[in-house]
Amino acid sequence: MRNGSGSATSGRERASSRRCRRGSRSRCCATRWRRAGSPSCRRAVEFYWRAHPLRADRLARALARRSGAPQGWGWGEDESFRTPPAPYREERFAKGPGSCCICGQPVFRFGWHRDLAGAGRASRGQWHAPCVAAWKFWNAPSDQARLLKRLQGRRCGTTGRRLLRGAEVDHRIPLFQVSRQHRDLPWPDLLGFWGTPNLQVINRRAHVEKCAAEAADRARSRTGRAPSPSAGVVA
Repeated sequence: MRNGSGSATSGRERASSRRCRRGSRSRCCATRWRRAGSPSCRRAVEFYWRAHPLRADRLARALARRSGAPQGWGWGEDESFRTPPAPYREERFAKGPGSCCICGQPVFRFGWHRDLAGAGRASRGQWHAPCVAAWKFWNAPSDQARLLKRLQGRRCGTTGRRLLRGAEVDHRIPLFQVSRQHRDLPWPDLLGFWGTPNLQVINRRAHVEKCAAEAADRARSRTGRAPSPSAGVVA
């Protein structure tokens, strides 16, 4: 047998909860977005871009294209090719707080690249949330092998066969070759060699053969011989 007062109270609470979930969700979210410095909103933005690294890669390269390379910048020959060039991280070209040190564009509240909260430019932010996710993706693409496999339809990037369990992430054009032959390209175009356009997942055996061919071509380049036609070919 039901308790009248208790049942009525619990019924009202359940109804209130359903109304909040159905009709008040947008108002609750809008209120949270208007709160300055809300850590929950900042974490939500970070988690979103962390879960969508391929989308972050495209956006970060588009923002870099909007900024362009700073006047007088060049990719130094003494810089490692394993890390993508980032002129706005260098001390002489850094724009300081309020601008992203990766793409050079203004940073807004919660790490957005646009002023979605209507609060103006952030005074201390130096990273866009998508640029953080893109930077991690460029430096450790193997962490996103599962997404890249899905992007390729689970087919090997070189042989077209089904990807096996030990498949590995590979740069179509090796980065050492990028540093030697494509150094004079515009900076936003260079970032593409670390991003999705130059990444593929290939089976381990095909990867071993490709790396052996690349090593042989590097040896030939030191002795002045012509490289093999298969090296650095984009699949």
